[in-house]
Amino acid sequence: MFHRRSARGGGWAGHSGGRGRCGAAGAMPAAVVEYKGWKEGYGCGYCGATRGKVSAGMWAHSMTVQDYQDLIDRGWRRSGKYVYKPIMNQTCCPQYTIRCQALHFQASKSHKKVLKKMLKFISRGDVSKVANEEEPMDSHIEDVATCDFPYKSESQVSQSELTPLAVDHTERVENEDKDSGETKEEGNVQKVESDSGQICTDKDTPVPAEPCHSAKAVHAPPKPGKGADLSKPLCRKAKDIRKERKLQKLLQNQMGTVEGSQLQGDQAFLLQNSKSKPNQPKNIEDFILVPLPDDAQHKLEVRLVPVSFEDPQFKSSFNQSATLFAKYQMSVHKDTPSDCGENEFTRFLCDSPLEAEHAPDGPECGYGSFHQQYWLDGKIIAVGVIDILPYCVSSVYLYYDPDFSFLSLGVYSALREIAFTRQLHEKAPDLCFYYMGFYIHSCPKMRYKGQYRPSDLLCPETYVWTPIEQCLPLLEHSKYSRFNQDGKAVDEGRLKELGRVRVLHKRTVMPYSVYKKRRKGPSDEASVQQYASLVGQTCSERMLLFRS
Repeated sequence: MFHRRSARGGGWAGHSGGRGRCGAAGAMPAAVVEYKGWKEGYGCGYCGATRGKVSAGMWAHSMTVQDYQDLIDRGWRRSGKYVYKPIMNQTCCPQYTIRCQALHFQASKSHKKVLKKMLKFISRGDVSKVANEEEPMDSHIEDVATCDFPYKSESQVSQSELTPLAVDHTERVENEDKDSGETKEEGNVQKVESDSGQICTDKDTPVPAEPCHSAKAVHAPPKPGKGADLSKPLCRKAKDIRKERKLQKLLQNQMGTVEGSQLQGDQAFLLQNSKSKPNQPKNIEDFILVPLPDDAQHKLEVRLVPVSFEDPQFKSSFNQSATLFAKYQMSVHKDTPSDCGENEFTRFLCDSPLEAEHAPDGPECGYGSFHQQYWLDGKIIAVGVIDILPYCVSSVYLYYDPDFSFLSLGVYSALREIAFTRQLHEKAPDLCFYYMGFYIHSCPKMRYKGQYRPSDLLCPETYVWTPIEQCLPLLEHSKYSRFNQDGKAVDEGRLKELGRVRVLHKRTVMPYSVYKKRRKGPSDEASVQQYASLVGQTCSERMLLFRS
């Protein structure tokens, strides 16, 4: 039996040295994986098909961050230590890897409303206007079960499939059950709200609007509950109404002042500029880093904790974090207590194949797997599970306290993770993308990730990134599509030499060409060929494919 601890020890024949830009001082152990093959004909949480999903999977005993970066850039994704890849041209709901260009991200009005909502809650304890709002779908997690909320975790792997190598059974990824897709939150489709939304004027409106139609026009009385009420003024924008009311209030405040007194400087400026110029667009940092008043009602702290029981912060907060996970899963995804105990929590969100690494030109926190904990008044209310990789921050999962769902924590945490990516970029120039998992256009409830612009989708055939605006028309026509419109373009990272695939057999590293000659029994060439084609030539030569 092969033990993971043996894999991480030094002294293997064939070990590579430092891993380039991400290598720590000294030699890094190579990734060790066990390929499990294809899994076909199992239930899909996106479309509800009972036998529609097709994916390939492998168990990762250890993995470098560069290997995982290269794998997700070929359409792979991890759930715990299980790494899987949808077979795009065969699965019922193709899942396209999506990334946001964090350095150029522009928050939408809907995103800014979520940030403002959090600011109001922290500074004033204001929940009155949002207490009844449903939480939009989390923006980054892939675990799904049905296209109706709540969902579990699209990539969630069953307990039996994540067992040591000695256990002989096939891996299976459970029905995705999260937001019919994947994301972290409850299960409401993220709705785009607009500040330009209109509301009808009422008797309190300072300036009546013009009639909706000419006096010459003759209209039949509106039917109850249908159409506009032509007897009332034209609908007006809420922003215009608020502006007029503010001006009216300022003027009324001046009526009792001594004759000849001058308006305050800021009031005079406002009155002189009643048609104010559009505000300069704010970035997400303007909302996140805004100074809070001394008498703020709440204190929110975000802590980055390495996923390691050797880390004091991770160890001391483990019980509270595991309890929150269980509360979230049972409330939002309707799990039973046995489905979300400490073992399941550890397997799904604490066990990671990624080896922690540090580099001189990397972020101070290093690379690897982390929990980003959201502490409100000394209590954890949400945890974002992320991987920090050479070129990106990859969102893995989010769970939160359902009592605070009114804060739209899925969207809020996604925006915080984008801001965090930009922060890491200052020290690590290559790290400039935010990976949100999979985009599933064939499931309407999973399209919300496309609202984080600018973003790109990964071509399933050539593995090049394509702006999502160019992909959407193709996906409207066909749920599976090649995005690279150059018909002559091919997968540059495709398998070229099977014999160069690295194999780990009886604790010895060797190329497949040598292993093939030594192997006794039936040939496994078809399986190795399939594995190497999916991971690509570079990873197949760098990672170690375990063979029993």
